[in-house]
Amino acid sequence: MAWALDLDGVVWLEDAPIAGAAEAIGALRAAGELVGFVTNFSFGRRDDIAAKLERHGIDAANGVITSAMAAAAVVPSGSRALVCAGPGVVDELQRRNVDTIDASDASALTASVDVVVVGYHPTFDYQRMTAASKAVRNGARLLGTNDDSTYPTAAGPVPGGGALLASIAVASGVTPEIAGKPHQPIADMVHEMLGPHGVMVGDRPDTDGQFARTLGWKFALVLTGVTSQKDLPVEPHPDVVANSLHDLVTEALSGRDHGK
Repeated sequence: MAWALDLDGVVWLEDAPIAGAAEAIGALRAAGELVGFVTNFSFGRRDDIAAKLERHGIDAANGVITSAMAAAAVVPSGSRALVCAGPGVVDELQRRNVDTIDASDASALTASVDVVVVGYHPTFDYQRMTAASKAVRNGARLLGTNDDSTYPTAAGPVPGGGALLASIAVASGVTPEIAGKPHQPIADMVHEMLGPHGVMVGDRPDTDGQFARTLGWKFALVLTGVTSQKDLPVEPHPDVVANSLHDLVTEALSGRDHGK
């Protein structure tokens, strides 16, 4: 069976590992399961995320899928993009031979572009919002890597890429396209990598739970990120709730062994 694992709130919180996550992933692979890592965090380059997994004792195994990758996949090669996002988005667009202009550049206010791509970046400011919304009003597509309002950190939730995207959508009067979870572009990438059947493991019902429905997969909710025990019940209803990825995998593999 295939397992698609969210990262923030499932495997780690910022740079802090979540106890037992690396061991759980090792156990899945030892049992012959397919494992992929699917994150809406678009700021980091895919190679940086793979390296972070390695630092946590987890073999990335070319299994990383990011919302930046999904966004770039729906931008035609040869296009010109205004980027209001981090280096992960720039890297993925340039891999597809898309010409990129940073929204903070002086030329951004007068540039003619085909698409504005928005993702989380901590340097977001009024100048970037102005350049991005102006480009959209002039006819550019508005594409968000994701619409997550927050993402989890060790100190609690902080504003996510969706909060930045919302300001540009309001300023431009345009409803954005969304590439990341729970939407179809990233679902297509997961199906291509992991196949038609599996389990989506995440900490956010609105993102990971809905994404499981988009995939047509089971949804396993873990309580190490945004969602806690006091938030239950949630919608969509999870197929299984576990305190952590480690507990989830232990129970799943134990049940399989007992069924033999």
